[in-house]
Amino acid sequence: MTAGHAVVDVLTKDLLRVTRRGGGYRPVFAQRADRPLAARVVGTFQGHVDATRGDLDAALLDLEGDAADFKLVRGLAKCCERQASFETRAPVEPASARRAAFVAAEELDGVVAPAERERALERAANSLAVSIEDVDASLFADLEERQVLAAFDAPWDPEGLLAQYNLSLAQTALFDATEVRVRSSDPKALVSAVKRLRLMYEIEQTDGGRTVVVTGPDALFSRSRRYGTRFARLLRTVAKATDWHLAATIDDHGTERELVLTDDDPVRVPDAPPVADVEYDSGVEADFAARFQGLDLDWVLSREPEPLATGHRVMIPDFAFDYAPGGDPDAGPDFRVFFEVMGFWTPEYVEKKLGQLADVEAVEMVVAVDESLGVGEAVAATDAAVVPYSGSVRVKDVVDVLREYETDLVADAAASLPDELAPADDVVTIETIADRHGVSEDALDDVSFPEHERVGRTLVRPAVLDAVAGELAAGMSLADAEAVLDEHGLDDASAALSALGYRVEWTGLSGGTVREK
Repeated sequence: MTAGHAVVDVLTKDLLRVTRRGGGYRPVFAQRADRPLAARVVGTFQGHVDATRGDLDAALLDLEGDAADFKLVRGLAKCCERQASFETRAPVEPASARRAAFVAAEELDGVVAPAERERALERAANSLAVSIEDVDASLFADLEERQVLAAFDAPWDPEGLLAQYNLSLAQTALFDATEVRVRSSDPKALVSAVKRLRLMYEIEQTDGGRTVVVTGPDALFSRSRRYGTRFARLLRTVAKATDWHLAATIDDHGTERELVLTDDDPVRVPDAPPVADVEYDSGVEADFAARFQGLDLDWVLSREPEPLATGHRVMIPDFAFDYAPGGDPDAGPDFRVFFEVMGFWTPEYVEKKLGQLADVEAVEMVVAVDESLGVGEAVAATDAAVVPYSGSVRVKDVVDVLREYETDLVADAAASLPDELAPADDVVTIETIADRHGVSEDALDDVSFPEHERVGRTLVRPAVLDAVAGELAAGMSLADAEAVLDEHGLDDASAALSALGYRVEWTGLSGGTVREK
C-alpha cells in the first residue's frame, strides 16, 4: 500500500501561484468564493474510493475545465492527496504475473497476434495455478494510474481545505527565501521553532519590537531543498500567533523580491494536526542537555532563557544554569550562568556571533566552541569562559567551569555566616540548616554549633544523646536499636551508634547485634 501523506505541506513549484505586481512577490490566495470548488474537489476524492487513480485523475481534469485557474484545482487536489491512501489490488502479485507471462511468450517465440497473447496468458495461468482473467488483471495493476484509492480521510471541511491550501501556497512561496524577518506576539514559540529547525538566526531590537531574522545558507552552504523546507515549516509556527508580520527576501530566478505576509492574510493553521511532525534532530545541544540532566548537581539547567541585550540587537543563549544548592532553586543566591553552544556555520555567522558575545550585557557566560572554527581565543577575549569541543560537548568540561563558580559562591556564603549557630531544634540535619540560610552544606563546614554535637550529617543536643544512651544496651538486636533511634529523630543509625560507643556485629544478611566497641 502506498499512502499519499507528504513529509511537508509545500506544493510542487509548478503549482505556485504568485503575482509580481509592482516588483513584489505575493501568493494568489484562494478566497471564500472558491469554497464551492473546494467542496467539489473533496467530493471527487470521496466519490472515487475503490476507483483507480486513473479514473480519479480524469475526474479532476474535468474540474479543471470548469475552474478559472487549473493550478488552483491541482493545488487543492494535492492537499487532498496527502490524506489519501492508494494500494495495488491484484489477484496475483504483478511482478510474478509479468514474469510468468514473459516466460510463456518466449516459449511461443514472441506474441504478435491476439490469439498468441491468449495462449501466453493461458500458459502463465497454468504455471501459477490461477485463471487467465486473474493473470490479465494483475499484469500491470501496480502501475500508478491503476492503483486503487483505498481510503480518503480528510480532516477538514471545504473551508478547512482552503485554509490548508493557502498555508501550503505560502510555504511554497517561502521555499526560495534567502532571509525571513518575523515579528510575533509569541516570540518564545517562534525562537523555539527556529532552534528546533536548526535555522541560523539573530534577534534585532527595532522600534516595532524584537524582530527574529532568519538567514539562509550563503557561500559555504549552497541553498538546498532541505533548508528551504525548514523555512516553509517555520510558517506553521508563525501563523499560530495572534499577531504577526513576516517579510521575506525571495530569490526569484536570480531577482530579489520581497514577500510580505501578516495576520491579516488568509494564512492560518487548520484545526487538523499537521501532515507530519517537524523532524527533531537532537544535535549537540540536546545531547548535552540529556547527559547533564542525568547528573545530581547543585545547578538547574533551563532551555532558551531570557534574551540578552547586545547593543541594538539581542541574543537568546542556548541554555542557562541556575545555582540551586541541594537541588532547590530558592535555597541559594540568585545566580545564573548562561551557556551558548557555538557550532560550525558560515564565516559570516561566526563573525556575527563573536560580535554578539563582545557586546552582550554584563553576565556570566560559558561558550562551547567547535574546535574546527579556530575562534577559541577570540571568544575568550570577550571574557566568556571557553569550553572547546569536537563532535559533542563533554559534560565534565562544563561542570569543571561551574565548580569554579560554585567554589566562589560557597566561599561568599560562608563569609556571610556567623562563626556560631544555635538552632532551636533538638535534632536537625546539616541539610536543613543549609536550606534555612540559603547556602550549600559545604558552607557550614567551618561553623560551630556549641549547643549540639555533629553526628554524621546531623546536629544533636547532648541531652538527646544521653537519653538514647540510656535506652540502648549491648546485646540488643539492630532492629530494636534502630527503633530507639527513630523515636528520637536519628535517621543515621550507623553514625549515631558509633557516636555512642557501639558497633554492629552482623549475623549474615538477616540482621545484626549491637556490641560495645
